[in-house]
Amino acid sequence: MQVIEPRGGRWQVGHGRHVDLGERACIMGVLNATPDSFSDGGRYASVEAAVAESLRMVKEGATIVDIGGESTRPGATPVDASEEQRRIMPVIEELARRSDCIISVDTYRSETARLAVKAGAHIVNDIWGAQKDPEIAKVAAETGSGLCLMHNGRERDRLEDVIEDQFVFLKRSLEIAVEAGVPREAIVLDPGFGFEKDGSENMVLMARFDEVLPLGYPVLVGTSRKRFVRTDPEGRLPNPDYATAATTALLRERGADIFRVHDVEINRDALFIADAMRRAMKGERW
Repeated sequence: MQVIEPRGGRWQVGHGRHVDLGERACIMGVLNATPDSFSDGGRYASVEAAVAESLRMVKEGATIVDIGGESTRPGATPVDASEEQRRIMPVIEELARRSDCIISVDTYRSETARLAVKAGAHIVNDIWGAQKDPEIAKVAAETGSGLCLMHNGRERDRLEDVIEDQFVFLKRSLEIAVEAGVPREAIVLDPGFGFEKDGSENMVLMARFDEVLPLGYPVLVGTSRKRFVRTDPEGRLPNPDYATAATTALLRERGADIFRVHDVEINRDALFIADAMRRAMKGERW
């Protein structure tokens, strides 16, 4: 059995902060300040509820809290920038006031990203890999924020090979980021589980995950409660959080650094075992 070493290193993020990667898996907790997200829409509509959930995730082991104001599920109703900002800015401001956790803003809009960083966010997490609104890369460069570039299969023709499509899309995203002046140490990649990939394609991406690593950047993964972990070909419905924990442990073994999850506690425990095994296989004591 081969265990792939994660890229690791130090992820430089905004406001003079950084995230150490490599030795232990890093957890990013999901906070949807939306009424229509697929698993928790409406649960954190108030600022107090959203901040309380964020603080709970930090207490359970999340290093980063990722705050989004627009659902990215298939078929979701788009919102404009003003509504997105109305939902998330008070949450970011209050969380920054009450915690020293690393805050990520889940947005593809440069205007929202700039306001979020000003409000206290350290990371810009873009599901379109800076290709929907390339100005978002300039925001990251100008503010010194961390930038997560995600692979997205929507609204375009994809290559048949899952990994080849990863390289084509993410290399373009990296070109945009580098041209904007984002330093290498501020960039993390996300292969975008889900996002127009069917169940088989997601499984192939998991199985061949180490083939994404030669791009040379730390990798964030977000399998949490995605459709392919919520149902199987026979239509059975596994517990989505336990199923997610299985994917996080497997992807840690394949070299992933950061794990974007809804249930922090379950995934923290799964990753604890994955890291313990990884060290044991290198002859190290835990």
